[in-house]
Amino acid sequence: MPLLKARAAPKRPRMTMLPFEPSPFFADKNRAFWQLQAFGWGGSFLLRASTSLANGQPFDFLIVVLIAAITGLSISLILSVIYGQLINRKPLITWSATVVVLAAAVGLSTFINAWTLSVYQGGDGRTGFANLMLGLFYLDMAMLGAWSALYYMINFFLQVEEQADRLERLGMQATTAQLAMLRYQLNPHFLFNTLNSISTLVLLKQTEPANAMLTRLSSFLRHTLVMQPGGKVTVAQEVDTLKLYLDIERMRFEERLRTEFRIDPAAASARIPSMLLQPLVENAIKYGVSAQEEGAKISVAAQVIGSRLRMIVSDTGPGIQNRHRASDRLDRGHSSTGVGLANIAERLAQAYGSEHRFDIETPPEGGFTVIIELPIERDEPEPPFREAAKLTPSPAISPDMAPTTGTTA
Repeated sequence: MPLLKARAAPKRPRMTMLPFEPSPFFADKNRAFWQLQAFGWGGSFLLRASTSLANGQPFDFLIVVLIAAITGLSISLILSVIYGQLINRKPLITWSATVVVLAAAVGLSTFINAWTLSVYQGGDGRTGFANLMLGLFYLDMAMLGAWSALYYMINFFLQVEEQADRLERLGMQATTAQLAMLRYQLNPHFLFNTLNSISTLVLLKQTEPANAMLTRLSSFLRHTLVMQPGGKVTVAQEVDTLKLYLDIERMRFEERLRTEFRIDPAAASARIPSMLLQPLVENAIKYGVSAQEEGAKISVAAQVIGSRLRMIVSDTGPGIQNRHRASDRLDRGHSSTGVGLANIAERLAQAYGSEHRFDIETPPEGGFTVIIELPIERDEPEPPFREAAKLTPSPAISPDMAPTTGTTA
């Protein structure tokens, strides 16, 4: 309550909006790199310059300090290219090569700085030059060693951040895909139409068909509601669920809805995401069976090809060009969700990445075909493929298997 009162206080000062939106420092890695380079080597120059002047060095000695800063900047740019190639190698290769490269860089930097200082001092003896190199070695080693350590620390930090962001995005996408899948586990239009048909049968006092339809509906709901979001079932179990769904729809469309199942026994035990095919069959009923007075034939096929599972759902309804026009004419008052195929494509992309195939085809003779190919997944040896719940006589599943097209005999 105090919080609500504070929010409702009329005299509370309003927060002013910034004229710009702050962004992470490493959002642009290239810009961040050059900013760090300028800050680091510029700061090094200012520190050494102020120390030199404080120790009584003349102003022209700043030229030596400037050359040292430019040398360090140039060598660090070369190191950044080499380290960029080493950072993703095996740890032994990365650190061994880094030590060798860093030693060579320190040697080069020390030689250049010692030679510059020798020229400034006017000395030409070998002992004097060697002493200069020995004296400058520790300074250059500390500078380039610290630079190398910061380079690896920052880049490893960015890699960890990228991995964390990727995992977070994958988690959000998986959650979105699961919610989208739940949306298709029970289509409100399908439930409404089924209950409306049952109500009509009751009014006509056709109790036996109404009871049979209620039994099929309860069986279908039992199948769909017990499935875990994102879970997997066998092709046989998915076909059982499809048959329950089609048996309900057949009560509405009668002879207008014709079905055919051709499931290879080797494919029956393969595991696929639950409720993967139901939106395709639902799509075929809405745009194929409902769109034509004579109805349409829906075919579901599955076969094993090498190490992959191929599933084909096709119908003899209007092709993809006439699909939406026919649906708009016959489905007035019921707008399509429009995300059925996109939902399936998203689920497959989340589950299989680039290892899946999802194609939509319209054969020359008409109809609509969806082809899905997935890597075969099996848990344990499954029992022989069983028939769907025998609520009504359903078409037998033939062991013969061949790729189906939009129209099948």
